[in-house]
Amino acid sequence: MTDGSDGAPTSKAAVPTPAELRRAYHEELEPRERSVLWSWLGFTVTFATVRAITYGIRRGGTRFHNITVGGIHLHHYMWGIGLVSAVGAIAVAGTERSRGKPLTGVTYGSGLALIVDEFALLLDLKDVYWASQGRVSVDLGIGMVALGGTGLSIRPILSRLARDRGLTHPR
Repeated sequence: MTDGSDGAPTSKAAVPTPAELRRAYHEELEPRERSVLWSWLGFTVTFATVRAITYGIRRGGTRFHNITVGGIHLHHYMWGIGLVSAVGAIAVAGTERSRGKPLTGVTYGSGLALIVDEFALLLDLKDVYWASQGRVSVDLGIGMVALGGTGLSIRPILSRLARDRGLTHPR
């Protein structure tokens, strides 16, 4: 970006303004790319939140607790299946506009995170959630995938903001 007088790059603040971020979001991402970004954000935030809550429940001393009905623990993959099913209904019967809404992407990503977080339970059909066989490595692995997907999805926006600040060469 130049200031118009001598062609020299203008200096911009290191942190983009909300208006710059919004403009880059709309100009650099197509509607489908926006949905992918919101899905990854939903997955990443939900996965991190669920991990924090479940570790807190396990440790004790938190206001969160397991949800049980009639003495049966309701695992959070059930809520995930419900959310993913709702997005499936939107995909099948919804309009193109409803499919592209950020809330649809967040709902899908959040539902998927709730399911993936309890994948061992679904795979073995036993509650091995806190078994020592690699729980930490699974948490870290899924967390890294979530952050990586979010980073790749937001890359066009970050590239645009860097170009606007003269940190990279224009395309």
